[in-house]
Order: sequence, then structure tokens, then C-alpha cells
Amino acid sequence: MNLIRYSYPQYRHTSPVLTRSPWGGLEAEIDRLFGWTPAEVGTADAPARLAVELHEDNAHAYVRAELPGVSRNDINVEVVDGELVITATRKLPALGAADGGAEAKPVPTFTCRRAIALSDEIDAEKVSATHEDGLLTVTLAKRAPVQPKKIAVAVK
Repeated sequence: MNLIRYSYPQYRHTSPVLTRSPWGGLEAEIDRLFGWTPAEVGTADAPARLAVELHEDNAHAYVRAELPGVSRNDINVEVVDGELVITATRKLPALGAADGGAEAKPVPTFTCRRAIALSDEIDAEKVSATHEDGLLTVTLAKRAPVQPKKIAVAVK
């Protein structure tokens, strides 16, 4: 009786793109989405991410963030070292005071922060922010494009 040894086929890829799993990006995104649960909101383990929407036109760039339940006084917008930093603090209702408890516990807070790198075409001196109906809109003015200057040559 002859024993035949089986060998697995060898695949040689010359392209590094083919050696990666096509599902790698999807798996990472699913892990990110399900990495925390809504029950964690307000706890120390909650992710402190602030979702923003970015868009621009010819003269301005806009950053919008939905901040329901956050008062205008609890929102901080700064431009620091070429970054737009938005910080929002939402105070959750005090426990024990509303339901007739003898002593109210301290008011828990939830803080979100987002830093966005600004390009060189943004003028950091011309930034404005408005907050209306839970929607924060930060308007970033773009610098005027440098126009070439034509210099007349005098003939002597």
C-alpha cells in the first residue's frame, strides 16, 4: 500500500491588496459601532465622542453638531493650535429630588469633546458659532485667495 502525502496548494500573490481580507474594514466598523451600548451613557466608561457634520462652500466651512439638552452656557468653542475644539456638557436630572426623596444626590454630568484640524485656508480670527434648538453651527471663514499682482514695467 502506497501512502500519498497531500500538500495544500500554494498561492502566491504579488499584490499586497489581495493578501488582506476584503471584510477587514467592515469588521472594524462593526466593532466600533457595537463597542459601547446606550446604557453606558452618563457613566465613566461611555465614549466621549461628539458627532459633527462638516460641509463647505466657496467662502465658508461649516461644522454642525446636534446637542439636545445642552444649554448654550455649557458649550465651549475654541480655536487652539490650528484645531477647532468643541466641548459640551449636559447635566442629567438630579436623582431623588423629583420623586420626593429626602436628599437630592449630586447632578451627574456627561461631557463630549471633539477636535477638528483646520486647514491653512481657514482664517482662525473669523470664527462664529450659533446655538438654536439644540443645533450648534460653527462658521469658519476662508481666507481670500491671493490674487496675482500685475506690475507695469516702465520704459525709459
